[in-house]
Amino acid sequence: MPNHCIQLTADQRAFNVFYVSFCEVIYNQRHQAAATDAGRSHSEKILKKGLDYYLIWLYYNLMEYNVRIKKKVARGLKNLPKDVQKLLFLLIEDLKSYGPIQKSWQNFSPLGKDQYHCHLTYRYVACWTCHKGEIEIEVYYVGSREKAPY
Repeated sequence: MPNHCIQLTADQRAFNVFYVSFCEVIYNQRHQAAATDAGRSHSEKILKKGLDYYLIWLYYNLMEYNVRIKKKVARGLKNLPKDVQKLLFLLIEDLKSYGPIQKSWQNFSPLGKDQYHCHLTYRYVACWTCHKGEIEIEVYYVGSREKAPY
């Protein structure tokens, strides 16, 4: 598990949502009268800055990637051995949680611009793409390494 990812319980997530909502309410109440930044007190500026940093932290640590599987890959899943299917679903869960860089997987490497691959077993590989700045990952190939599109 990467150092920057933190697993939170449902109670902790609920508290974070409550805390952010509470800070937004306080911030909005204090700033209804003040239309410009010059009219804000020092404590109000600090509250706003703290809320901004907290929201960025929440987004970075709790964000989950969307993983799409191409139709061709989905159709070919039934032809894969069961152990490879299980490994693929574990890889997909890792992609959702930690993003496209999967250095903990066997023979992980970038294939070029925004494309990556890793070995599920010695014989089978998975390839995926993720454009920089997006949270959508597309798995475009799962199969034997001999027929891999790289």
